[in-house]
Amino acid sequence: MPDGTVMQGSMHGHDHSAMIADFLRRFWVSLALTAPVVAISPMFQHAVGYHFDFPGRNWVSFVLASIIFFYGGLPFLRGLRDELRRREPGMMTLIGVAITVAYTYSTAVVFGWVEGMDFYWELATLIVIMLLGHWLEMKSVAGASKALELIVKMLPAEAHMYHGNMLHDMRVDELKPGDLVLVKPGEKIPVDGTVTEGDSNVNESMLTGESVPVQKSSGSKVIAGALNGEGSLKIRVDKSGKDSYLNKVIALVQAAQAARSKTQHLADRAAKWLTFIALGTGFATLAVWLIQGHTLSFALERMVTVMVTSCPHALGVAIPLVVAISTAMTAQRGLLIRNRTAFENARLITAMVFDKTGTLTEGKFGVSRIRSLGKAYNNDTLLATAAALEQESQHPIAQGIVAAARAAGLTLPSVSDFTSITGKGITGTVNGKKVSVVSPGYLKENDIEIPQEAAGSAAETIVFVLENGQLEGFVALSDQIRPDAAETVRQLKSQGIKVYMATGDNVKVAGAVANALDLDGFFAEVLPHQKVEIIKDLQVKGEYVAMTGDGVNDAPALAQANVGIAVGSETDVAAETADIILTDSNPSDVLNLVNFGKATYRKMVQNLIWATGYNVLAIPLAAGVLYPQFMLSPAMGAVLMSLSTVIVAVNAQLLKRQLAAQE
Repeated sequence: MPDGTVMQGSMHGHDHSAMIADFLRRFWVSLALTAPVVAISPMFQHAVGYHFDFPGRNWVSFVLASIIFFYGGLPFLRGLRDELRRREPGMMTLIGVAITVAYTYSTAVVFGWVEGMDFYWELATLIVIMLLGHWLEMKSVAGASKALELIVKMLPAEAHMYHGNMLHDMRVDELKPGDLVLVKPGEKIPVDGTVTEGDSNVNESMLTGESVPVQKSSGSKVIAGALNGEGSLKIRVDKSGKDSYLNKVIALVQAAQAARSKTQHLADRAAKWLTFIALGTGFATLAVWLIQGHTLSFALERMVTVMVTSCPHALGVAIPLVVAISTAMTAQRGLLIRNRTAFENARLITAMVFDKTGTLTEGKFGVSRIRSLGKAYNNDTLLATAAALEQESQHPIAQGIVAAARAAGLTLPSVSDFTSITGKGITGTVNGKKVSVVSPGYLKENDIEIPQEAAGSAAETIVFVLENGQLEGFVALSDQIRPDAAETVRQLKSQGIKVYMATGDNVKVAGAVANALDLDGFFAEVLPHQKVEIIKDLQVKGEYVAMTGDGVNDAPALAQANVGIAVGSETDVAAETADIILTDSNPSDVLNLVNFGKATYRKMVQNLIWATGYNVLAIPLAAGVLYPQFMLSPAMGAVLMSLSTVIVAVNAQLLKRQLAAQE
């Protein structure tokens, strides 16, 4: 937005690009008319050192300056009117009063109502510079909004919908749950749905932050806006329209950009007080110079300069620009902000509590060790044989063994006479021999000695492979620690953040994960409601606590924490108790969140310091404290004010590079 007032005033609701074009058009027209106004101004001629006069010069200046004032200055006059109507004087009030005083006084001089010298040329250059400054600012804001526009454009307008066996193109917003659509290679997925036919790699990086394309096949969930790979997918619509993941993301981003954090409220209060200070200082400057015996034109010039130079323009954009950039960019990386204050307060976190399953660990069994004990099998044939039997089972352990065999590219032997041993394992015939995959309990019942090396760690689950009743080896599985978990914990601790884990698992399993990750502590065998007490205890000890959980079972703890982070929500982006939602479950996203929050807050503080510091120096200079050694003209004051705003806008844009560099 060009500033808080213009957007809320008479131009509210206009297309932003039309506003930018309007300011640019007014700038060029005003600039063309300003050139002759400046050239024929006696004050400018005296300053530059030439003389040019003709009959009716004053009237030519009056006509040209009037056009500039009423056409070029119209946005500022409208802003003045709207701010006064709302009884919220701001930057447009200062600009509007300044140009109105300059125009009224100069016109009174031309008509002979007062004695003095007009400063139409200062008025004209002032309006031209203000228009240029506003145009540059709006261009910066438009650039900050492009990230959100990219998200919006990710959703295609039409989809290939099945009517029986025929395909028809239909608008996406007309699709209903249960409809079937076809997504061809290279197309964007139009809806949230479930794959019913086909295999393809799908790029979801712009939605979840997952850089590697995800394999999708029958039964897989897909998200609207993701880019399909080289295969075709037939998809059943689960959610459409406003209920889709992407539309919820857009709504969350827009809400976060519109929300005002404590930092924003601080900037708003500072801008409001600065407006009153500038108005008061302007009129006080007029009175002081008149009391000291200076001419009315000199005193008015000082007053106008004070009002123009001290506009809290930079303060008006210091925070909103950073908000627009950070919120849209984090959303593209799978970090959705529901509470801006909590996001900015990431810099205060001293303790991070992680839920274990699905966050620090994969949340599913993976093969951690394979041991062949006899000569009949090597590790690969042992795993392939176990997987051949287990592929009929839906148990998480069985799925883990099968997944490991497939990942290793092993060929599974055929199985016959498959039988389940209730509560103990499975058995079948493989290559003419009876093979069983069983639990430690089965070995104990049949007086088969468990080998010492099968004791493993406390976090492992062991299954044994028997051939004709003879123990041939074992496969150890565990809930695998995520690859980036250790580095995330290390970096969090390097920033002075204590890292804890809270889990419903037993003490041995929790202790094994905590030791592997070098956590500061862990809490085992806790129920979801007990996590609230853990958060409270840490807070009583003076910690500023962030809780990272799944957003469902951990809802009470997320609500209690100073910063609640729901992870792995994927299509459920409306985790009501969470301040921030991470669409993926990678621990590194939590680290990114902390780093992004700190970078965003630093950028806000930098902009606030610049915007306020500029005024501390500029107002005394504008009032004339260094007169006669130095005089700041209204036009130069406008240049400084616009330059201050542009610097703030550019500094906000640098946040893009900083966020990208921290990933």
